Amino acid sequence: MGLKEKRIIQAFQNDLFPALETEINTAAGYTVPLNISWNTLMEDRFSHIYNDTFPKIYFLPLIEAFKAICVDTMGVELLQAGLKEVVIVNENDEHNTERAITFEDGILRINHSPVY
Repeated sequence: MGLKEKRIIQAFQNDLFPALETEINTAAGYTVPLNISWNTLMEDRFSHIYNDTFPKIYFLPLIEAFKAICVDTMGVELLQAGLKEVVIVNENDEHNTERAITFEDGILRINHSPVY
């Protein structure tokens, strides 16, 4: 990852991510522990479209899932009791949506290549 890509990631984190994080927490009804490995999400050839694709790939599906679960107090309580952390990372070399999202021991892991 070069300087250009690092700047793009930093700008995303500073400018766009705070609103997405607020939406995630609002949808869940509590502050969700997020562990995002930003450097692993980088793919240099796609750096020019991160502001559009990062939300679509990693954050908007999470928000929609939490909205579906947390339609009432019971959903919020169950999510909070079962979800310890959300880990967003890209450690796979191939894009496979069937294996990209796992939930084990209270950890929701989103781990897939940002192929667009």
